[in-house]
Amino acid sequence: MVPLFAFFAIKKGNIMSAFETNEKLTSQLPALQLLIGLGFEFLTPAEALRERQGRTSNVLLEDILRSQLKEINRIRYKGGEYLFSEENVQSAIQKLKNVKYDGLLKTNEAIYDLLTLGTAMEQTIEGDSKSFNMNYIDWHNPGRNRFHVTAEYSVERSRSMETARPDIVLFVNGIPFCVMECKAPQVGVEQAVSQSIRNQSDDYIPKLFIYSQMVLALDKNSAMYATTGTAAKFWGIWKEPRMASGEREFEKLATVVNRPLAGEVIAKMASAFGVQPEALSGNRLVSEQDKALFSLCRPERLLELAWRFTVFDGGIRKIARYQQYFVIKSTLDRVKRFDGAGSRKGGVIWHTQGSGKSLTMVMLARNLALDPEIPNPRIVLVTDRDDLDKQLGNTFAACGLEANRATSGRNLLELVSGRKSGIITTLIHKFDRAYAVKKYQDASPDIFILVDESHRTQFGSFSARMRQMFPHACYLGFTGTPLLKKEKNNFTQFGELLEPHYSITQAVADGAVVPLLYEGRHVEMTQNKEAVDLWFERHTQGLSREQQADLKRKYARAEMLNKADQVIYMRAFDISEHFRANWQGTGFKAQLVAPNKASALKYNAYLDEIGVVSSEVVISPSDMREGYDETDDEAMDEVVRFWQKMMKRYGSEEEYTKQLINQFKYGDEPEILIVVDKLLTGFDAPRNAVLYLCRVLREHTLLQAIARVNRLHEGKEFGFIVDYASVLGELDKALTLYGAFEGFDESDLVGTLTSIDREVEKLPGRYSDLWELFKTMKHSRDEEAYEVLLADDELREEFYSRLSEFGKTLGIALSSEKFLTETDEKTLSRYKADLRKFQALKASVKLRYAEAIDYRDYEPKIKKLLDTHIQANEVVQLNEPVNIFDDKMFNRVKEEQGVGPTKKTTASRADMIAHATKKVIAEKMEEDPALYEKFSKLIQQAIEDFRARRISDLDYLSKVVEIRNKVVGKAHEDIPEVLSGNEDAAAYFGVLKPFLEKHELGEEDLESAAANAAMAIDGILEKHGKVGFWDDEDAQKQAVNEIDDYLYDEIRTGRGIALSFEQMDGIIEKVLQVAKHRSYK
Repeated sequence: MVPLFAFFAIKKGNIMSAFETNEKLTSQLPALQLLIGLGFEFLTPAEALRERQGRTSNVLLEDILRSQLKEINRIRYKGGEYLFSEENVQSAIQKLKNVKYDGLLKTNEAIYDLLTLGTAMEQTIEGDSKSFNMNYIDWHNPGRNRFHVTAEYSVERSRSMETARPDIVLFVNGIPFCVMECKAPQVGVEQAVSQSIRNQSDDYIPKLFIYSQMVLALDKNSAMYATTGTAAKFWGIWKEPRMASGEREFEKLATVVNRPLAGEVIAKMASAFGVQPEALSGNRLVSEQDKALFSLCRPERLLELAWRFTVFDGGIRKIARYQQYFVIKSTLDRVKRFDGAGSRKGGVIWHTQGSGKSLTMVMLARNLALDPEIPNPRIVLVTDRDDLDKQLGNTFAACGLEANRATSGRNLLELVSGRKSGIITTLIHKFDRAYAVKKYQDASPDIFILVDESHRTQFGSFSARMRQMFPHACYLGFTGTPLLKKEKNNFTQFGELLEPHYSITQAVADGAVVPLLYEGRHVEMTQNKEAVDLWFERHTQGLSREQQADLKRKYARAEMLNKADQVIYMRAFDISEHFRANWQGTGFKAQLVAPNKASALKYNAYLDEIGVVSSEVVISPSDMREGYDETDDEAMDEVVRFWQKMMKRYGSEEEYTKQLINQFKYGDEPEILIVVDKLLTGFDAPRNAVLYLCRVLREHTLLQAIARVNRLHEGKEFGFIVDYASVLGELDKALTLYGAFEGFDESDLVGTLTSIDREVEKLPGRYSDLWELFKTMKHSRDEEAYEVLLADDELREEFYSRLSEFGKTLGIALSSEKFLTETDEKTLSRYKADLRKFQALKASVKLRYAEAIDYRDYEPKIKKLLDTHIQANEVVQLNEPVNIFDDKMFNRVKEEQGVGPTKKTTASRADMIAHATKKVIAEKMEEDPALYEKFSKLIQQAIEDFRARRISDLDYLSKVVEIRNKVVGKAHEDIPEVLSGNEDAAAYFGVLKPFLEKHELGEEDLESAAANAAMAIDGILEKHGKVGFWDDEDAQKQAVNEIDDYLYDEIRTGRGIALSFEQMDGIIEKVLQVAKHRSYK
């Protein structure tokens, strides 16, 4: 009898264990088997060493490389085809071997250029001496390359006789392309990552990694990938679509995993690794390691990732993450399709901030340029802000792609019309200016307009001008924030959402960005009420009661309190202490968002006065208003003086911004960067770990601001949001919008387009209606006469209403390319000028007739009042830092601070359950139409009964819970007993019954016939069902023929039910649809 422990021994004599936990048997050998199954030729360590001329210092398999250089390269000259000379082949090998080592990444980049571009070789053909290109890899035809795999690949260490030995190395044409480290599951993949990084260091074997394109860390249960030189924090996981059990890619992989290897290969592996051949045969389950190897290392994917999805960003090598790869692939598929007007189809790419959106644009541009089906693409990158435009241009330049920046509308026209530049970056307003210079139009479908932060730039006449100039261009929108329902126009402008979209929650789960911790802090304030009331009495005597109340409301608003001197001082002191206690000396930095420019300068002055942390201010020039009116003359003088000082020091706004950003990103100081609006978007500083919010932000702006601190950096576990402005409610709303993203189907788009056209049709009428009020003075230029006419309260209200309607309709019309094309410039100018004139008139009469106060008269005085009579006391921590993606903890904080509904009503709970159930029903409808159609009607009836008040709140809740439970339990209540427990047959029964009901049968006969047929069909499909059934037309035809025979022989002939051939075809078609959906559920 074999002792029990022998079954769990790793290896004892010739006894192999029942299962193993060492890296060789759980990771390395299964990986080798799969890679061989994917098309890699196996070389034993001894064979690989022979290919290296027996030298562990040599990492190329030279004989294979020599053979492949001859195989894949031909000189085509004057209609003839010639081989490269032996001398040139050897010269190409030497060039690859002898690249001067200049640090790992620089040398790797030089070799990457050689591998992707090839090398020029001079050769004499028919007496002519010319240069011809020799390629190391045939990127266009993966099958012409040779792929090898070996294990235990010993490489001599730098400055040492010792060797290091990576577990697995993949070669393409004898060049080491991918290096893997394997670990046992109990050791963990992190150890494999650490070992790979160590091996790349100068003391170990960088000579191997200067050639590698990808590195992998594996254990049976997990896998991580990166490229040469990647820090541990940036190693990623790969998620392949359709890779769940039973789905298409999984079934392909399972076939490869369990396909037996050739006998001689098994014998060679068993001998090389000292294992029994039996250990290398037999079926096994698919592991996470298998999924990663299949996704990343099958030959064509391995080459594609290296060639099309790798960039060097400022000298740092980067490889696509899975969401970038798949969205670029789906974009390429979409842009190759044309609509009825001959334009390429576009779409919107939604990838959250911090997930590499700019690099996605770079990689998409690279793929467009390399695609043989897209001749000479011209790519225009559009943003709406100067800093974003510069950043994109810099990203492209850092990645080795030359992007020409349009300096003016005229320059944009020259760059595009001259067709000299492959990539152009521009600001969106330059299209309007370019069109004004020349009514230029280019109808090429090979122009690709990539619009960054498209949620901001898709509206208005600028966008419509862009489309006038390039009517058939392909428009692709990029956004890092969710597309809200009110922004459906995005889809009408660009097309559909391009999948996969990538939300902030997905990015946090993947480790692509760090989670965010929220901490609320509050400055306790007291006011001298008597002094404030006395001030109001004195200074507002001429105002009506309504105006006084309005002024008090403005004084009490958070925006005003946020600017009070004592409040700013207390916050500055608290920020100083908070940063000193948590961050100072760690190398991490912080951003402070101030309410306005004057406040930003005060924060800076107080932080300097306190003297604990260093800070700098980055703002725009004092005449560029950033979403508020700054009217305090004294404060504005401060801002102007500060700006003049900065211009004297740095020479220009661009230099001032650039130098401070670089100091913040790379230097020790400043530790805190103070901003207002500038640098809230499009600004990446991975060391930035804390955001101090001293101003209320909303929706997109808030989401973009918090993303400033979610970038990955070594040692950074979280980004921190420290909130002094009580934005918790806004944060909750913004995150809810993010989570509630819904796509829009074609009917949504049609509806939106129709509504735009209808609105535009109303414009002339609304313009006439507005002027109708002034028909007695239509040609008068006397503004006083207009104001006197509007003394009548009712007429004034009607004026406001009609002006509002006209303004809204004109705004919509200006975003319509059709409207701009069909409307002459004179009419356009008149509409715009009259709108401006009437808006100015409205402002004047509101002040004249005491409906509004000109707050500019009061703001400096109120500011002084607040500075004098608002006392800022201690700072209170409202909550411990909490992860905003931890629903349970974040909800608790929201409840404690009274944000959002704290208790749901019975009806709202019922609505939530009802609509969630409806969604599930819709998703599962095709799996069992009869069952889910019944549930759909029941849930809709319950909703309608409650809305019509036919049932109470409690009855409504009770009904929807009951229906929900039945949906979850898939409760078939009206099927024959014989089908009980057989869900597939029950679904087919639901398909068959309506067809048979058309024939006059008794209830018993009807149920019997439908049930028997359902079980027979289930049996037929089960018999023919196999891996890949839905991709195998022959197998499907056999199943269809058998079902057809059954219906004819048993139902039509045997039971005498006169099914027509058309009905039989209908049954088969519907049954197959249901079966297919059920197979993928």
